[in-house]
Amino acid sequence: MREILGRRLQRLRDRFQFLRPDPVQSDGSSALLDAALVCATTWQWPVLPGVGRSGADGKRCACPDPDCAVPGAHPFDPGLLAATTDPRMVAWWWTNRPTAPVLMATGGTAPCAVSLPAGAAAGALVRLDAQGMRLGPVVATPTRWALLVEPYSLERLGELLYAKDHVPSSLRFHGEGGYLLLPPSAASSGGQVRWEREPRAQSTARQPRVRSARGEAHAQVPQAPAGGLWLPEIEAVVDALVEASSGAPGGGSRLAY
Repeated sequence: MREILGRRLQRLRDRFQFLRPDPVQSDGSSALLDAALVCATTWQWPVLPGVGRSGADGKRCACPDPDCAVPGAHPFDPGLLAATTDPRMVAWWWTNRPTAPVLMATGGTAPCAVSLPAGAAAGALVRLDAQGMRLGPVVATPTRWALLVEPYSLERLGELLYAKDHVPSSLRFHGEGGYLLLPPSAASSGGQVRWEREPRAQSTARQPRVRSARGEAHAQVPQAPAGGLWLPEIEAVVDALVEASSGAPGGGSRLAY
């Protein structure tokens, strides 16, 4: 699988080489362009460049807000609606802004995500693995991890959370109209974004039935969104994530986006 992706990526590099006015820098900017192209063309995820950072120390967000809560790691110009899977646009963006973070616009035909504090997420993954739950990609920053799930509507999410007695504020949902920072971008909290579990192509093997935290049986029905990537449904993982997040800092009853 890695060899196939590598060949595809090399063809894309060759195809869009004419867009590069200068040789690729050796500071990691090539990795950002490569990652953006793979996400857009292989997985069919709409991506766009984040605003990035500015200043002599590279710590201040390039947006006009001096107190930006997520420095560098959010859309600004272009805006979120510009997210695309067009490799020509992706190549043009990162050729002109080679150090820009890679953002995925969540929802629609693209994956959604649920994020929680890193320590709580690690425990949740252990629990879900023990249940035999098949998981999709997991994005990790030094402070938070995000599990990618099948696209869900706000109505569906609202009905699901309404039935819960408690939803921690440390649990965040990235759905329609949202975005997610992808590897190998610089994380807003410092360090780098990485794959805790990398994207894998869809398998046609029949999956066993597993049980949620409430003991309810879930059939792991394979889902095949654009790009052939398998993702779990949010109902299959939300109980474990709610429980894991309850003991995390900020685990109140209000949702924080």
